[in-house]
Amino acid sequence: MPQVDASDSLESVRLPVGVELARTTPEFTASSVPAGLLAAHQVAEGVWGRLRVRAGTVVYVVEDTGLRRTVDAGDVQVIGPGVRHHVEPDRDACFVVEFHR
Repeated sequence: MPQVDASDSLESVRLPVGVELARTTPEFTASSVPAGLLAAHQVAEGVWGRLRVRAGTVVYVVEDTGLRRTVDAGDVQVIGPGVRHHVEPDRDACFVVEFHR
């Protein structure tokens, strides 16, 4: 499976121009993350997600391609509408997901 570094693509950290924050999830840890985020799921059409890691690391995995990106504390990963993915938080992870329209 290919590994992607943050430096590989600015698309991994930028939202499209004109989208606005609609809501943010509660803060999740490895022990509190909902099971649905650990399994394949997707953001609704017309909605963009942004995984924001506050502590530890979270691996973001795109289901269709197997692409994996380790998102470290202080970094973000943009999640496009309809992209099937899941997350793999490490034991020290603390993160939120922002939803933009």
